[in-house]
Amino acid sequence: MANFDLVIRGGTVVDGTGEPRFTGDVAIKDGLIAQVGQVTGSGADEIDAHGMVVTPGFVDIHTHYDGQATWDQEMAPSSWHGVTTVVMGNCGVGFAPARPDKHEWLIQLMEGVEDIPGTALAEGITWEWESFPEYLDALEKLPRTVDVGTHVPHGAVRAYVLQEREEPGAVPTEDDVAQMAQIVEEGIRAGALGFSTSRTVLHKDVNGVLVPGTTANPEELVELGRAMGRAGHGVFEMASDLRREWNEFSWMGDLSRETGLPVTFAALQSIAKELPLDEQIETMRAENDNGANIVAQIALRGNGIIMAWQGTVHPFVLRPSWKAIAELTWEEQKAKLLDPAFKAQLLAEANDYSEVAEDTKEVVFALTNGWGLMFEMDEDFDYEPPQDATVQARAGVAGSDPQDFAYEMLCRDDCKGFIYFPILNYADGDLEFLLPLQHSNDTINSLSDGGAHCGTICDAASPTFMLQHWVRDRRRGDRISLENAVKRQCHDTARLYGLEDRGVLAPGYLADLNIIDMDALKLGKPWLAFDLPAGGRRLLQKADGYVATIKNGEVTFRNGKWTGAAPGGLIRGPQRVEMLEAAE
Repeated sequence: MANFDLVIRGGTVVDGTGEPRFTGDVAIKDGLIAQVGQVTGSGADEIDAHGMVVTPGFVDIHTHYDGQATWDQEMAPSSWHGVTTVVMGNCGVGFAPARPDKHEWLIQLMEGVEDIPGTALAEGITWEWESFPEYLDALEKLPRTVDVGTHVPHGAVRAYVLQEREEPGAVPTEDDVAQMAQIVEEGIRAGALGFSTSRTVLHKDVNGVLVPGTTANPEELVELGRAMGRAGHGVFEMASDLRREWNEFSWMGDLSRETGLPVTFAALQSIAKELPLDEQIETMRAENDNGANIVAQIALRGNGIIMAWQGTVHPFVLRPSWKAIAELTWEEQKAKLLDPAFKAQLLAEANDYSEVAEDTKEVVFALTNGWGLMFEMDEDFDYEPPQDATVQARAGVAGSDPQDFAYEMLCRDDCKGFIYFPILNYADGDLEFLLPLQHSNDTINSLSDGGAHCGTICDAASPTFMLQHWVRDRRRGDRISLENAVKRQCHDTARLYGLEDRGVLAPGYLADLNIIDMDALKLGKPWLAFDLPAGGRRLLQKADGYVATIKNGEVTFRNGKWTGAAPGGLIRGPQRVEMLEAAE
């Protein structure tokens, strides 16, 4: 009779603590890790992991699966990249609380901010809830390949309380703020992992209206953070332009010191942020030196828009000729794009910026003219590309006009070519600035946006990129150790949100694991799929090298294919672990 449900034999164990790797076995019983090291007992199932790396399952704390999690068990693409836990409801957008007459409004908000097709959300979401606790109950009904946890989103809370009074610049009354705080506290007590808000001009609904919370004053934000403090746990998460006059770090520091809870923000090189990244980190650390607990969320590569004819954006999206065919079927569009006369006409035109909002004109101008910032995505694309690989540089070598060269790039592969535009985090033309941040306890690996930006960004593969690029392949500077990379994507992300039962391979912890062939690990080329409800599109990216992913002791993926197992559930609040005695 077997001692264990599953034993993984002879792998290179990287346990998530940052300690040196070692060769050993991992035994699993009843969904928990029972032994790590030399396992003498047998397993009902055994996996030979010799030559493979065995890690905890990855914990991704910045995703937007708020709608998808209500209908999709597979939870791709994050689940394809070794992720076994996701935290969603970031950036102040989500679907609870939700008055019945606000469903379409919340969908338009999510579609505008996170580029998730509204038609897919409208068809996929069944709206079995109104309050936030009811939303958690609905999430609990569907088993998935991953565990899901979520924030209470500021946008939904503000809309629920202010109703028709919600608009940019609206100042809630004292009673309004008290009602919002009550909703936040109720959500946290029901099991939310935190509260989120957005304060950036880059986040707008489909009608170009700033999201609720962008213009909120510090008093409102702090009061909502205090609601978490009364509930006793939670993370205050924020995306912000960090305008100097807002003095964000001052109130973030005060809130953290008062409640004892962490405050986390998206730390990026961005033309929308007045504070350079090094100043963001320096100001944060000054607050932390004074007793605050502010954590910077960092991305591990340029936050790159992937441009394609069938995507949400491409460099020619504001040309009159494109606008004239934008509503045609894809086959009709493709015929036009491959017509030399149409191409000549489009390239001769100027971009029409008449409907572009003033606060985003700089970004849009770069998207439509930044030939020196754009790169072709080929089969072996390096996400830290040199300047001689830009559209402008390659066009120069070819003796071609950059816009003509870009047009032809997009027309490759039957008009399914991609151009990569790292709009954030690539101001230096490399990723060297991220190297020291990956050795800092006040920064955390994040910002994958899994489930979001379906037609523009494909960063849900961030954990794979971390291992492939930063640990194994980086050529333009130093790499990071495998132990550090795994710790940051497992132990550290889990601990920020109080998930102390995962992210480490030790007896008593959840049996969430990856078995990875590091030599074979490789990101695939992105592709556009039209597989969301109502035929909604999304950019997807797979990877080779994941031998197995295990969630709660069950193998969910073997060699990149879903087994059909769905042992994941809903996380309600902080999780604790009781260390097990070594099982015999």
